[in-house]
Amino acid sequence: MGRDRVQVTGRVAAEPEKVWALLRDFCGLWHPWMESITAERDPRGALIRAFTVKGEATLYREQLTYFSDTDRVLGYTHLEGIAGCEAYDARVTVTDGSEGGAMVSWSAVVRAPAARLAEICEGTKAVFEAGIAVLETVSNAARPQMSRFEVIPTAETKALLVDDLPRLGLTTAGGPGKRLCLFLHGIGGNRDNWDLQLNAASAVMPAAALDLRGYGESTLGPRQSTVDDYCDDILRVMQVIGAERLVLVGLSYGSWIATSFAMRHPQLLDGLVLSGGCTGMSEAGPDEREAFRISREVPLNAGQTPKDFAPAVVKVLAGPNASEAIRQKLYNSMAAIPAETYRDALVCFTNPLEQFDFSKLTMPVLMMTGEHDRLAPPDEIRGVAGRIWDAALHADVRFEVIKDAGHLCNVEQPGAYNRVLTDFLRKLP
Repeated sequence: MGRDRVQVTGRVAAEPEKVWALLRDFCGLWHPWMESITAERDPRGALIRAFTVKGEATLYREQLTYFSDTDRVLGYTHLEGIAGCEAYDARVTVTDGSEGGAMVSWSAVVRAPAARLAEICEGTKAVFEAGIAVLETVSNAARPQMSRFEVIPTAETKALLVDDLPRLGLTTAGGPGKRLCLFLHGIGGNRDNWDLQLNAASAVMPAAALDLRGYGESTLGPRQSTVDDYCDDILRVMQVIGAERLVLVGLSYGSWIATSFAMRHPQLLDGLVLSGGCTGMSEAGPDEREAFRISREVPLNAGQTPKDFAPAVVKVLAGPNASEAIRQKLYNSMAAIPAETYRDALVCFTNPLEQFDFSKLTMPVLMMTGEHDRLAPPDEIRGVAGRIWDAALHADVRFEVIKDAGHLCNVEQPGAYNRVLTDFLRKLP
């Protein structure tokens, strides 16, 4: 079996955003060789385009595997149509041209028997060249300006206590349904951090935000918490609410818990949204994990509570342009945490039970982080998104950076966060 890479790069006069507006429509009929195109969804919700080419009877099918409006990147894989093709993974990227206009880079890695490989690569190169050439016709007419402001929908919410050991506090929104969008907060938060996301998500499906053990109205268990305990709590929430399927939305510590759940119960997940983190301390060595825990236990051992060091934490979490109201909200979340809960979470976080096997992430995955996130900077999360794309068979990964936001990007920029989140939720089958 042979393997080769095709790379075509071209400059077009149109603005990058204009070019991307055309390319980002995976099922758009814009390539000059296409005769017809239709959109499909596989059982997981991944987007597939089925198209015909002028002068041919063959039906080609390709699946979207990677998408980022932030980076203007689109990746896809061949499913059927190219005779003798073993594998075909392509990616197209739009960047700013050094002398104006846009640079379009289109590449594909092809695997096929030696007798077919050169012919497939030659045809691929011609397809890419024809596509880039037609992009020269993209208009540079002024775009309509979109408002920076968005009306956040309001939904009726209800507090719910799962009165067991430990007790779990929830806020729910939306009607009954078999699929639940469940929000998991960070180590310095609580379920109230998700109020505006509950409103938005419940317009698409039933939603709930959970207080993790010891936070808000939830109580700690009888022993030190482990990530398995958090996963059991998620299963208990599903049972109480009557959900059969989940979309987990995590922030930071909650993202690590959500990914841990996906490692254990991938068959229960219709989608995974990871904000401001993913791997947690699962890839850190013992010395790094120990140093992290000890440094954060120092004020606790000196008799302080999270309220005492909340101002210093807010300085790290908040973006440079965060308003005083946002900073106060972050402070209130941190200040409300009991010392024993914070210590329990630190020990759990710094004792991960495994390194993640990203090949288990068979569900659509959305990764977001704040432009100014110091704890989960964009380059780091972009790299993890790429690793998931590499590891997962027929991956469906989206990566976005929320502009002008720090670590709690959903709190600082709820409108931008909700637009990406609800777009993801609506596209699930």
